[in-house]
Amino acid sequence: LNLADQLKYELKHGIPHDHLKGKTLGMIFRKASTRTRVSFETGMYQLGGNPLYLSASDMQIGRGEPIQDTARVLSRYIDGIMIRTFDQAEVENLAEYGNIPIINGLTDLSHPCQVLADLMTIREYKGKLDGLKMCYIGDGNNMANSLIVGAISMGMECAIACPKDYQPDAQIMAWAKENGTFTCSEDILACAKDADVVYTDVWASMGQEEEKAEREKIFKNYQINDEVMAAAKPDAMVLHCLPAHREEEITAKVFEAHANEIFDEAENRLHAQKAVLVKLLG
Repeated sequence: LNLADQLKYELKHGIPHDHLKGKTLGMIFRKASTRTRVSFETGMYQLGGNPLYLSASDMQIGRGEPIQDTARVLSRYIDGIMIRTFDQAEVENLAEYGNIPIINGLTDLSHPCQVLADLMTIREYKGKLDGLKMCYIGDGNNMANSLIVGAISMGMECAIACPKDYQPDAQIMAWAKENGTFTCSEDILACAKDADVVYTDVWASMGQEEEKAEREKIFKNYQINDEVMAAAKPDAMVLHCLPAHREEEITAKVFEAHANEIFDEAENRLHAQKAVLVKLLG
């Protein structure tokens, strides 16, 4: 996070930081993307490196080549891989069989790059992370899993409000209870009480389109609205990893009132990921 702050400052002040000159990042996409692709691609350019977009449908892995073979081949060509995919095992197999850094750009289990940007944004607005309360409302998905790890690791209290059949990963919740202050409940207002940060994500993530109608019924009360914000601290900030479905997981009124925070968060994907790239490829 400190390096991300530094790189953001340098970019804003026109200070060159071509730490990755001559380096190439392969970017494998099994899931479509706006923020992940543009931020990683732009970040590599700004760091003096070369981003290489690799659509899974255009690669041999799209025709059945084992991921471990792809890992061993790409390790001989490029300096690192960022992959955005469905299965967490695919990222771990790349890491096991490749000998270059592997960056998780998103899986169905976790979204760590997003959470780095989230933590960066919270610290910019609040001046600290330790001791703050994070409340997440919605599906216990990859976003919830990574927020739990990020918040607890930074000394934040973490409260997850979600339906009982849609809770975050059990192992992650067990880890959180052992390592910090963590709750998971269907009581939305109790979770939001005195929160410094209120966070949400879409009710149906990519790959869950067939469940959309059912999820809309189940999650209809899991929304950031005026009632939720009244339970949080008066100066609570609102974050959303985007894209946002207004009047579903968040009202248009609350979204627009906190738009600056949400789009600063989106911008910080660029700076946080550049820090990851410099740490791993530099």
